Amino acid sequence: MRLFISCPILLFAAFCIAVPAAAEKPNFLFILVDDLGYMDVGAYNPECFYDTPNIDRLAAEGMKFTDGYVANPVCSPTRYSIMTGKYPTRVGATNWFAGNREGRFRPAPLNARMPLEEVTPAQALREHDYATFYAGKWHLGPTAEYWPENRGFDVNKGGFSAGGPYGPGKYFTPYGNPRLEDGPEGEHLPDRLATETVRFMAANRERPFLAYLSFYSVHTPLVGRPDLVAKYREKAERLELHEKEQFADEEQVWPIDRPRRVRIVQSHAVYAAMVEAMDEAVGKVLQALKDLELEENTVVFFTSDNGGLSTSEGSPTSNLPLRGGKGWLYEGGIREPYLVKWPGVTRPGSTSAVPVTSVDYYPTILEMAGVPARPEQHKDGVSLVPLLKGTGDLDRDAIFWHYPHYSNQGGFPGGAVRMGNYKLIERYEDGRVHLYNLADDIGERADLAEQLPEKVGSMRERLHAWYGEVGAKFLQPKPGGPDPWRP
Repeated sequence: MRLFISCPILLFAAFCIAVPAAAEKPNFLFILVDDLGYMDVGAYNPECFYDTPNIDRLAAEGMKFTDGYVANPVCSPTRYSIMTGKYPTRVGATNWFAGNREGRFRPAPLNARMPLEEVTPAQALREHDYATFYAGKWHLGPTAEYWPENRGFDVNKGGFSAGGPYGPGKYFTPYGNPRLEDGPEGEHLPDRLATETVRFMAANRERPFLAYLSFYSVHTPLVGRPDLVAKYREKAERLELHEKEQFADEEQVWPIDRPRRVRIVQSHAVYAAMVEAMDEAVGKVLQALKDLELEENTVVFFTSDNGGLSTSEGSPTSNLPLRGGKGWLYEGGIREPYLVKWPGVTRPGSTSAVPVTSVDYYPTILEMAGVPARPEQHKDGVSLVPLLKGTGDLDRDAIFWHYPHYSNQGGFPGGAVRMGNYKLIERYEDGRVHLYNLADDIGERADLAEQLPEKVGSMRERLHAWYGEVGAKFLQPKPGGPDPWRP
């Protein structure tokens, strides 16, 4: 039997009798993982070093989006986009909250909080008799008035201002978390968050609910369960992974003017242990849905908030063939696992290559629940219901990104737009652009900007128009220094 795994389902076994489901209104389980890369999941990467059987099973039971994106290559802005249905640029929430790194220029001004006037999906659903629950990382405001319990969630287990588990025990109790009581000695944080989620679902199984499970995993600090760390050290040795070159030469991967080493082999035992422990926690919650006879009336979402960490802070994972990682506008920083299971509606094992993004969850949830849309709130999102039902496409021609900051991971300030198979990246220091055809070049190696000037012109015009629509802000000069480029 594995260490550190508890069995909270047994606490509710006496209640697991036939209870009528709220058929008119589906339940929602939204699972968000921190810093999990597109290639960190077996469903997206059959050669993945990490074992993720529960997430893979979820993918097989629902729809897998191969071109699922987040609104930003770092955490807080993406979390804002999920909670509002808006691009974070609209309120200047364009970097992780507190991020203010300078480079050649000063970054754009940063609004480091989700404005109180925003109406979250939890608030919208609670108006229609939904019970609402939040567990794990929040990172959307500095003080309690911005935290989950004041943003529409009835229960908050572990969500506050911090972006990681930085208490004395890190991923083990004591947590040092003002919204999560310490557990017994040896308790592991991802398992605890799953346990709290199960308790909430059991207590609210006779009414519709939104359970939002936001793991602190697999964010740094890199700390894993000892049993799983030992497993992956043995696996890496058995596969002789440490005999391979772990990092690429800088010039082969990054622009010469901004070198950065990048991991090219998945072999980090501690990171692997963190991924598998998170997957086990996902499995615990999914099993609880079955045990509580809620599975057939619960929609499950699964995603990450940005790409895998491959160029900094230990560089624990590889995103290849995707270029870059967390903090970068390349695909490795913004393309994520993106799974939706809608029992009785979405065909199990189905796949969609339609580009979708994190602003789309909000209107999708409201339509699934039969709750009136809030077009002034989720104004940038598009409901995915036609794709999930197989009845139509999305009425959208472009997806946008705006990151006017220097990332901790080496990423440059820039913007991007995807239209069809083409993606254009624009650098804010000097206005240089890059154009890639993702259908032929998912690794973004063949820059087509010089070959296709008309395509560059039309996409850049569309991107610049969007800057105006959302009130985008850009780099600022340093005192006595030159002015940065402006669109």
